[in-house]
Amino acid sequence: MTRPQEVRVLDVSLLPSYGFGQRSLMWWSTIGLMLIEGTAFALGIGMYFYLRGVAQAWPIEAVPPDLRWGTLNTLVLLASLWPNWCAQRAAQREDLASARLWLGVCLGFALVFLVVRAIEFTALNVSWHANAYGSTVWLLMGLHTTHLVTDTIDSAVLGALLVSGPFEAKRFVDVSENALYWYFVVASWLPIYAVVYLAPRM
Repeated sequence: MTRPQEVRVLDVSLLPSYGFGQRSLMWWSTIGLMLIEGTAFALGIGMYFYLRGVAQAWPIEAVPPDLRWGTLNTLVLLASLWPNWCAQRAAQREDLASARLWLGVCLGFALVFLVVRAIEFTALNVSWHANAYGSTVWLLMGLHTTHLVTDTIDSAVLGALLVSGPFEAKRFVDVSENALYWYFVVASWLPIYAVVYLAPRM
């Protein structure tokens, strides 16, 4: 007579339904997104230097962009790293009040950056359709601005969810990964700033 097969059941009901960092699917998807978008930035920068290498003069029929607005925006972005880090730490501590506060401060920095970015576009000293130089500069600026706009909208929606509810604890993971993505937005701007503002002067 055969014995009945023993069935083993693992009770996971007490395990948390979310986790931070590598334990989160959101973390992996954010890393994947940054790799894809970083590749797009690298291709844009590569295209810029390829066109510069084959052009007889660079910039083509234009003067380099005004340093003032791009430099100001760079300082705004670098300053935004502090409240972003504070928001991430608050989320990892699951401190709702602090996460709301610092996410709001981050949103304020993003809005200031977008206002200055609008002014930046008026000070590039070349139109997007003027020539290859203008097209590549506007492409790089446009790509980065698109990331800024989408992350600003994401931060605004996330902030509204933290304030209005119903609140779910997994939103802390969203705040943490939103902060991780903002680090990418800042880091990706630095080489683009160098290409757009400094390379034409060399």
